[in-house]
Amino acid sequence: MSSNTFPLVSIISINFNQLEVTFDFLESLRKISYPNYEVIIVDNASKENPSKDIKKRFPEVDLIVSKENLGFAGGNNLGIRAAKGKYFMMLNNDTEVDSGFLEPLVQKMENDPEIGMVGSKVMFYYKPKIIQYAGATPMTKYTATSYFIGYGQKDKGQFDNDCSTPFASGAAMMASRKICEVVGLMAEFFFLYYEELDWQERIRKAGYKIYFVPESLIFHKESISVGKASALQAYWQTRNRLLLIRRNFPSFNVFISIIYITFISTTFRFFKYLFQGRFRSIKVHFIAIGWHYYNLFNKKRIHQNNYL
Repeated sequence: MSSNTFPLVSIISINFNQLEVTFDFLESLRKISYPNYEVIIVDNASKENPSKDIKKRFPEVDLIVSKENLGFAGGNNLGIRAAKGKYFMMLNNDTEVDSGFLEPLVQKMENDPEIGMVGSKVMFYYKPKIIQYAGATPMTKYTATSYFIGYGQKDKGQFDNDCSTPFASGAAMMASRKICEVVGLMAEFFFLYYEELDWQERIRKAGYKIYFVPESLIFHKESISVGKASALQAYWQTRNRLLLIRRNFPSFNVFISIIYITFISTTFRFFKYLFQGRFRSIKVHFIAIGWHYYNLFNKKRIHQNNYL
């Protein structure tokens, strides 16, 4: 990749009632070394319109203000549709970046047209030597569980080789415009959680590879917008876990998953939330399971997608 052929990268992030966090994110982007990029911030119907504040401090940013909260998938899709780049770099607004994080990702994509997505190494922001993501394990087709490789480990260079991975971290993933044209965008009715995993399943099924690129470093503050251990989190994680399985795996796997999640997982969650005093989470967990029984034979509802 020569100095005069850097393809345009569109950096896309979502703001939702976290303006100061987004400001820190944008400040870190001002220090990057990659010479050809645009920054798009999608405001997901925050309580206060951030246009004046963002434009005053960051006039270089393209700001899109949505009239409604479109969730993670819908917000990123809105940014992608407005983007001009060959590549779309989706970053959580609660991240800050290493100055040279883009070059290795673009280089990897440019060198192999069979790669549809790449992901950065993600470190914990408040413990910057501790790994959050260094690749992922394959997803089980009964429980939709996958684990981040290296999670919680001190970074000693043990994961410093590029490698194929089933999934990139949703906090820092780059997709090509080409792959968006081939498989479409994230399914927006996921709203929150599992939408990027569903998208990446579709990318791999289309015959494209996903790579972990450790030279690209991101520092993640984690779960600022949603909040840890919230009822909102409990609902979308439960609903979308089974939704991912129903959309991507064979009927036998779906049958076993429904039994497992309805009885085993729900029993575990019930007592966990009860012990924690999270009574609203118990309620929304059952609502999430009920959504699937209500839509048990509604294939059109389950398999809807969004496109570029």
